[in-house]
Amino acid sequence: MDMQEDIKKYIKKAEILIEALPYIQKFNNKTIVIKYGGNAMVSDELKNKVMEDVVLLKYIGMNPILVHGGGPDITGALKKFGKESTFMNGLRVTDSETMEIAQMVLVGKTNKEIVSILCGKGGSAIGLCGLDGSLIECRKHMPEIDGKPTDIGYVGEIVGINIGLLDMLTKSECIPVIAPIGVDSEGQSYNINADTVAGMVASALEAEKLMLLTDIDGIKTSLDSDEIIYHIDKKGILKLIDEGVISGGMIPKALGGIKAIDAGVNSVHIIDGRIPHCLLLEIFTKSGIGTMITR
Repeated sequence: MDMQEDIKKYIKKAEILIEALPYIQKFNNKTIVIKYGGNAMVSDELKNKVMEDVVLLKYIGMNPILVHGGGPDITGALKKFGKESTFMNGLRVTDSETMEIAQMVLVGKTNKEIVSILCGKGGSAIGLCGLDGSLIECRKHMPEIDGKPTDIGYVGEIVGINIGLLDMLTKSECIPVIAPIGVDSEGQSYNINADTVAGMVASALEAEKLMLLTDIDGIKTSLDSDEIIYHIDKKGILKLIDEGVISGGMIPKALGGIKAIDAGVNSVHIIDGRIPHCLLLEIFTKSGIGTMITR
């Protein structure tokens, strides 16, 4: 009797694998850019689940590229140095000392921790930032605040991505792990929003998918609804922004998704990184678990 129950469990597992087969075939050798952040970076359990997903994607023939944030780590490090964090328009005001600390944390700590976990899961990961091979070329970003361009320090605006370097790495066994630090023509480092970096990398490579891990379920049908929109196009996104359904921190993610779609990315996914194995569930199931934006 126990053996029969075991066989049923094995058959169920086999059916799950067969359900994933068409997606494995469809996305073979395709580039998947993943923006990793939120609670999925804070919880050790979720962190390990995400890294397992990324290694599996590589092993079954996809080309994952991981772009990570690290805001809480930077804030914590700044406090240790007696510096308070200041934000304008959602961007960290970055003086020279803050830039030095941010680069130290993102490149020297957060990036290498992620690389270490991926390698521990059997992956061959390599950590990068914008300075490596001039991967992310940028200039000073001057956001418009109160109607005028404002200098908020060493915050970068991307002007170019070295796709040759990323092509070379993704065609090998490597999983690139990118810290959101850019460099200008004079060799000066700049801090850049990780969502922006992920979107620009995906756009430059015309990736199959851009996947944004967040701390929400996905885009909802209305302000007072818990119903997730599983599939939406550009027109629908703009309508929800006008109606105020998409608001706050979700607006830049949604608009960034539209920009990536316009640049040649096939689909953008806003998914809940708090769900274990969220990447596999989104890619290898029919409806997915979050919101997919397409043309």
